[in-house]
Amino acid sequence: MKRSSYGFSAALIGAAAVTMVAGGFAHAATGDAADATAKAPAATPTPAKDPVVAIVNGYKIHLSELAKAAQTLPPQLQQAPPQELYPVLLNRLVDERALLVKARKSDIAKKPDVEAAMHHAANRALEAAYLRAEVQPELNDAAVKAYYDKHYVGQKQPEEVKARQILVKTKAEADKIIDKLNKGAKFSALAIKYSIDPGAKNGGELGWFTKDEMVKPFADAAFALKPGTYTKTPVESQFGWHIIESQGKREKPAPSFDDVKDSIRQKMTDAAITKALENARTGLTIKLFNPDGSPASAPATAPDAGAAAPTSK
Repeated sequence: MKRSSYGFSAALIGAAAVTMVAGGFAHAATGDAADATAKAPAATPTPAKDPVVAIVNGYKIHLSELAKAAQTLPPQLQQAPPQELYPVLLNRLVDERALLVKARKSDIAKKPDVEAAMHHAANRALEAAYLRAEVQPELNDAAVKAYYDKHYVGQKQPEEVKARQILVKTKAEADKIIDKLNKGAKFSALAIKYSIDPGAKNGGELGWFTKDEMVKPFADAAFALKPGTYTKTPVESQFGWHIIESQGKREKPAPSFDDVKDSIRQKMTDAAITKALENARTGLTIKLFNPDGSPASAPATAPDAGAAAPTSK
């Protein structure tokens, strides 16, 4: 089997393994040549669920290991045909296993720095596995949907304003524009002609926004307006002088579940990790020290999970 460089391997280990494990690789692995020489259709043998794809000095490499290696690559690298990916991916795992076999036969593992690195890696793997076991049960699809139902469905959403603006550099310019509006000029036409805002070409349209999405002076003025009215005096912000016209107010529509499920899952993940880290300290004696080695003033023992929190009097 011809060896491929590590650089080429890294560029090709895309979705092949996932495809192979699903059974789709069974045909491609035989190669196009086999199809060309076939005289008649033949029954396709049922592949093993996790077949051995290589043996290195007695150590078996299974197809599932190719799948695990493939999971670390970007989606755009998963488009190469399986018949190209299979030998590249397999050779990479063979090379890695061969290095490990030789490394174990050598005295390299006895070196203090290597031994320390191996110990550190083992500890990190154990910590990560424990954290996953603590966090994942709280992140199932049902829990994400329950969070959505509780925090979005039927809950009051923030108020939104739909507005447009004319932004100019000086108050004098803004005053002249307001005078034109008072005399019946169209807001959108003046925005196109005078505004320095990027949205000027659209008549100054800003669309719908919540109060926290705009700088405070602008937001305060926009939300104080009645729909269909504009600011009679210019509003100053760090961007210049604004003339604002309100086009409507409403309660912001609740987002669909599909729109927010990923952000909900991330929020729940962050909360679950924080909880797991706090629980990890429960019941342990922890001593903190300053950079000079003197004792820090932090509490030495974390409270038990069932202990009552102190109350102020």
